Amino acid sequence: MKKSSILIFILLISFVQFTFAQKKKLYTPKIESCPCAFKADSSLKTRCAYLIVPENRNKPEGKTIKLPFIVVESNNPQKKKDPVLFTGGGPGAGSLGIVRSVHRRSIIQNRDFIAFEQRGTQYALPSLGGNEIGEALKTAFKNNYPKDSMILEGTKRLRAKLIAQGIDLSAYNTVESAADIEDLRQALKIDSLNLFGISYSGGLMMTVLHNFPAGIRSLILDSPLPEFINIDEEEIGNFNEALNTIFRKCENDSLSRMKYGNLKEKFTRYFNSLEGKTFSVSYAEKEKAEPLSISYSRSELIGFLENTLYDFSKIKDIPDIITDMIQGNHEVYIRKFLDDIFHSSGPSGMRLSVYCSDKMAYAKDKMIQQQYQLYPYMMGAGYYLNDVYRKMCDCWKVPPVAADTKTAFYSEVPVLLGAGDTDPACRPLYNDLIHHYMPNSQRLLFLNRSHGPLIRQDGDIFIGDFLENPYRKVVSAQADIIAY
Repeated sequence: MKKSSILIFILLISFVQFTFAQKKKLYTPKIESCPCAFKADSSLKTRCAYLIVPENRNKPEGKTIKLPFIVVESNNPQKKKDPVLFTGGGPGAGSLGIVRSVHRRSIIQNRDFIAFEQRGTQYALPSLGGNEIGEALKTAFKNNYPKDSMILEGTKRLRAKLIAQGIDLSAYNTVESAADIEDLRQALKIDSLNLFGISYSGGLMMTVLHNFPAGIRSLILDSPLPEFINIDEEEIGNFNEALNTIFRKCENDSLSRMKYGNLKEKFTRYFNSLEGKTFSVSYAEKEKAEPLSISYSRSELIGFLENTLYDFSKIKDIPDIITDMIQGNHEVYIRKFLDDIFHSSGPSGMRLSVYCSDKMAYAKDKMIQQQYQLYPYMMGAGYYLNDVYRKMCDCWKVPPVAADTKTAFYSEVPVLLGAGDTDPACRPLYNDLIHHYMPNSQRLLFLNRSHGPLIRQDGDIFIGDFLENPYRKVVSAQADIIAY
């Protein structure tokens, strides 16, 4: 490279850095005390406040938003100065309720704990919540209308409502949420943070590390969904891998093999045979006495199985449930599935904005369709494993996040990774991929568990040990929790 070119390059880099620095100075994050949505046990001191930042950092003088957070202080007089910051998954899940159990967790023993509500979620101002999609789906079930078209109508209504409120839907994405966490760190004058994320927020915490590495001591990621994974290209395979894990256990156990022999083949044959078939069930909403005749198909049976895979206590029942379904005994399961539908408000606007800009914007339709070639019984089922899908995103109309956000990166920061072997969403493979890029990571595989095992009681001791020395080898004495 010529000297003149080098000089131009240096000047260009200096200008970019200066411009970025100037942009950062265009707003100052603020802290404002607020009532506590939740409080920790009375033995611990709780402080609650809002972080106030621009809704859209590209318009720093425009509208601001308020993001609540809760600081729970450790009683240890010798506590460390690197708190744990937690935010929930989803995207769209709340984050503050965890403080009610923090007194029973190892994370509070030697450091403070911060629960941070992401922009657009339940306790944030504004919240992008709404029941438009949930109500549209209920109407479809009640009247046996096409569910897909009703969901799209609900999506359009929710979008119109939020836009009428002056909300910039494009500002609710992973990049902005990562910047919120960095702004909170700086506003609270914290030099070093341990980031704790689950599912979607596992990928969010990796984005914080990527964009703002200087302030991060360690990551705790429970069933993480990395940003470099396009989940829509994998979710059908992930669901079937979780089922296959159960089928293999049935075949490998002599008693189960006698009871459920060839369960995978029976399952596949039966669900393939349901192509084009519909059934009906008499269903009454719990608050209403008048029963309805509701049509259902293979789609709702798959939906019930998916929901059950997330319930740790019910995973062991799945072979019996599948056997029951094969014998034509659907009604008890369909009624439970309908209970969940009729008591759900559907995906929030925040979930749609994040998911559509982050996941679906980069998903390749060809890859999505290839999954059905491997699992043809799902092709005609008309069931979406995710409650946000391509047609909804076409209605939602938000731009994609920066492509750099979707790129894998290397880091020496220590990471604790947890996964359940029957997780239908975020497979243990994702932790293996993260480990490749983050060699100071350590993995825990929880057998006979599903999504989010590390955050539960079984994972707490590992979190405590990891926080004390993130580079020390994690050891498990439990046969059903494998450290590697």
